[in-house]
Amino acid sequence: MSSQTDYPFKPVPFTSVNFLDTFWSPRLATNRRITLPYNFRKCEETGRIDNFAKAAGWMEGPHEGIFFNDSDVFKVVEGAAYNLALAADPELDSYLDDLIAKFAGAQEADGYLYTARTIDPTAVRADREGLTRWSHLRVNHELYNVGHLYEAAVAHFQATGKRNLLDVALKNADLIDSVFGPEKLRAVPGHQEIEIGLVKLYRVTGDERYLRLAKFFLDERGHANGRELYTNFGNPGYMQDHLPVVEQAEAVGHSVRAVYMYTGMADVAALTGDAAYIAAIDRLWENVVGRKLYLTGGIGARHTGEAFGDDYELPNAEAYAETCAAIANILWNQRMFLLHGDARYIDVLELSLYNGFLSGVSFSGSEFFYTNPLASDGKTALNRGSFGRQPWFDCSCCPTNDVRFLASLPGYVYATDTNSLYVNLFVAGEGQVEVGGQAVGLRQETNYPWEGRVRLRIDPAQPTEFSLRIRIPGWAENLPVPSDLYRFAEMDSARFALTVNGESVTPSIEKGYAVLPAIWQPGDLVELTLPMPVRRVLCHEAVEANRGRVALMRGPLVYCLEGVDNGGSVADLSLADDAPLAAEHSPQLLNGVTVIRSGAITAIPYYAWGHRGAGEMAVWLRRAN
Repeated sequence: MSSQTDYPFKPVPFTSVNFLDTFWSPRLATNRRITLPYNFRKCEETGRIDNFAKAAGWMEGPHEGIFFNDSDVFKVVEGAAYNLALAADPELDSYLDDLIAKFAGAQEADGYLYTARTIDPTAVRADREGLTRWSHLRVNHELYNVGHLYEAAVAHFQATGKRNLLDVALKNADLIDSVFGPEKLRAVPGHQEIEIGLVKLYRVTGDERYLRLAKFFLDERGHANGRELYTNFGNPGYMQDHLPVVEQAEAVGHSVRAVYMYTGMADVAALTGDAAYIAAIDRLWENVVGRKLYLTGGIGARHTGEAFGDDYELPNAEAYAETCAAIANILWNQRMFLLHGDARYIDVLELSLYNGFLSGVSFSGSEFFYTNPLASDGKTALNRGSFGRQPWFDCSCCPTNDVRFLASLPGYVYATDTNSLYVNLFVAGEGQVEVGGQAVGLRQETNYPWEGRVRLRIDPAQPTEFSLRIRIPGWAENLPVPSDLYRFAEMDSARFALTVNGESVTPSIEKGYAVLPAIWQPGDLVELTLPMPVRRVLCHEAVEANRGRVALMRGPLVYCLEGVDNGGSVADLSLADDAPLAAEHSPQLLNGVTVIRSGAITAIPYYAWGHRGAGEMAVWLRRAN
C-alpha cells in the first residue's frame, strides 16, 4: 500500500535536543518533577487506575468516572515514557511496569480493552458505552481510548526497549483489524485519535495492516455504509462525518476531533502519497488560519460542542479555545511543515505554543485551564464551572495531554531533509543532528522570546556541505499570521540581520527560511537578529467581536491586560492609536516577563494571566483614534 517512505522533512528527535534556556527548561523540569507525578496521583485518587485493576479482577467495585477515562492514563504513560527516554529513572520505570501489568490484566483474551465494559458488562448503558461491543461508537470512545494506548505503547517501547505495553497494544490492534474494514464492520470512531496511533504502530512494526486500518477509518467518514452518519448538538459536522474527508473544505464541529483527524490525514498522506488527502488538509488549513484562528493560536469558538464556529466567528469572553485544541493545532501544523517544508506552518505552531497552549498550564505545574478565553470579567465561570486554573477536572483530557506534549517539545526545534538543516524554533540549548549522512553538533544561545538575538554554533564532525535554513518568523516580516485574518496596524521597516562568522550576509528567502548554503566548518557561528518592537494588531473587519479594537504583540507573544495591573478593571480601557508603547523587562513579575506599558496601562504576556487571583482580563482593547 505504501508508495513513499514517510514525510519528506524529518524532525530531529526530542532525545537529540537538550534545552538550556530560562524560559522552557524550567517548564520542562516542572512537567517532569511536578506535573507527571501529580497526574499519576490524580489518576489514582479518581479511580482511573483502579478501573484497570477492577477489569483485571484484582479489585471489587464498579467502574469509576467517565467511560473515556482510560485514555487519560495512557496519555500520562506516554509522557512518562518520553521522560524515560531522556534520563534513566528506575522508580518510574518500575511504576510503569506495575501499571502495564494492570493494563494487561484488564485486557480480555481476544485483545479487547475498555474498562467501562469489562468491569461489569451488565452495567453499561445503551446511550453511553453501548450494550454490546462497537454498538455505540458515536459516543463511547471505545476506539479513541486505544488510540492513546497505541501512542503510549510506541513511546514506551522506544524509550525502554520493553515489549510489555507494545504487546498489549498490538493484541488490541489485531482484534480491531479483524473486526473493521471494507468487507467487515463499516463504522468509524466518534472521536478521532486511533488513526494517529495506528500510524505509529505501523512505523514501529512495518505491518501495513495498521496503516490500511488508519486509512479505512478516515475514508469511511461521510459514508452511510449500513449506518447513520454521526451528528450531535444539532450539528451535522460535529464529528466530521458529514462529508467524505477528501471533500471537506471547512473546519467544522468539535475542534479537537477535527484537528486530530487532519493530523491523521497528514500522517496517512505522507506514507501513501495520497494527493487527495493533501489537497483536503491544505484547504482546511487555509480555512482555519484565514477565518477561524484566534490571535493566541487557539481554535474552537463555541462552548456548545467545543466546536469551531462559522467563518469569522471569534468571540472573546465566550471563546472555548480548549488547551487540547491548541495542542492538536501544534501537532497538525508540525505535520503540515513536514509535508511542505514551509515556515508558515511553524509560524502558526509557534503562535499556539507560546500563547494558546502555554496559558493552559500554571507555573506550579499542578493547575490547568481547560478553556482559554481572550477576555474575562473575573466572575463568570470558566473551565467547566470554575473560574481560573483548576487542579483537576472530571474530564481531565487537558492536564493529561499537557504532560505528554511538554515532554516532547524539544523535538519541534530542528528538522532535516536530504541536504538541509531547518531551524524552526529559537530555544537555547544543544542538539545532535545528522545532515547529508554527517553528524553535526549544534549549540543555540538566545534569550528568546524576550530578545530577538539568536547565536547558533555549528560543529560538524568534519567539514560538511549543506544548506542551513533559518526560519524568519512571519511577525518579523510584518505578518502576525499567514493570512489576512490579522494585520499589524503599521508596517515596520526594521529587518532581520544575519551574520556568518561575524560577516554580514544577505541570504535568499525560500518558503519563509533564510537559506545559507556552505561547507560548514567546526565552530562556525551564525547570528540572527530579529527586531522586536511592540506591535499593534488589528483584526479582519468580518470578526464582529474585534471591530474597533486593537491587540498587542511583541515577538511571538500576544499580550493582555489584567485588572490587578490596571486599577482593578480593564473592561472600559482604550488605547489611542498614537499612544507610545514601551517594553520593559520585569524579572520579579510572574517568573520574569517583559511587560508593555503605555501611560497608566500595563500589559503582560497572555500565557501568564490568571496567576494572581480572580480579576478582569482582556486581549482586545477599544481603539481610540
